[in-house]
Amino acid sequence: MEKFDEATQKELASFLEKEQAQAKLHSSIHHFTTLCWDKCITGTPSTRFSRGEESCLANCVERFLDTSLFMVKRIELQREQAQFSGVGA
Repeated sequence: MEKFDEATQKELASFLEKEQAQAKLHSSIHHFTTLCWDKCITGTPSTRFSRGEESCLANCVERFLDTSLFMVKRIELQREQAQFSGVGA
């Protein structure tokens, strides 16, 4: 098999990174959907959620998103700090 040139390798790496990020996002959505459903839906599902179930689902999803956003920002900050500390060394 022939080796790809550098530009093609970079393009493939970028594509793979994007696909992995998308797969991780889908996995997270599946996880919090299951988690929130199990936590909030206590009765047999019908055509509408009860007010309590609807409120619980909204709060559960919001807390999950808040936590995820906090973690992403924290990781980005740590990467920046590591990058700057590595520059001066």
